[in-house]
Amino acid sequence: MAKETTHGTLRQRADEIKPYRCKNLIAVLENPNNIRNIGTVIRNVNALGVEKTYIVDSRGGLPDDWEEMRERKSLNKSSVSAIKWSFVRRFDSTEACLEHLEKNRYVSVVTSPHVKGKTNVVLHEGDYTQTRLAVWFGNEARGISNLAVEKSEMCVSIPMFGIIESLNLGTTTGIVLYEITKQRRIYQSQYKRAGKKRPIKPKD
Repeated sequence: MAKETTHGTLRQRADEIKPYRCKNLIAVLENPNNIRNIGTVIRNVNALGVEKTYIVDSRGGLPDDWEEMRERKSLNKSSVSAIKWSFVRRFDSTEACLEHLEKNRYVSVVTSPHVKGKTNVVLHEGDYTQTRLAVWFGNEARGISNLAVEKSEMCVSIPMFGIIESLNLGTTTGIVLYEITKQRRIYQSQYKRAGKKRPIKPKD
């Protein structure tokens, strides 16, 4: 009985937050090294209402099957069970992930320091209300790949004012996705209100 009550409470919570989730927003992790970082990001994604997580996993460390991924103890623990309530898909390569996103008309932006020849924006100054948006986060050591940068619409940076000008993957995704989901929720809310005011066309 206790299990049923808990499950029912979680299902009720899922129904309550559904209107606040950010539709057509994907967080993309490009070849992350640390399984704990992956879990932390999935936790951030779930908590902030991002619709999906895509993981480029060139080394083949994660299973293709989503159900199998959900049962991984390491991901379950590090994501605090958020993996069970999140859509996660893996890709063998950056090329495959980009092809899938482009086919489905997603605009990609990457988190990266200033890149010559690209549109570069500070996080809070960017516009993230594109209809379909994929936000890329690079490898913990190497950062984002040249290919992902090349295919992106812009490079987004977090302003930093300390001696150490770097953040770990979990912190970076939390900060960036907070700003992006905040913008998109406001936009979605305004769009819905505007939609309700549109006159109903008379039938012929």
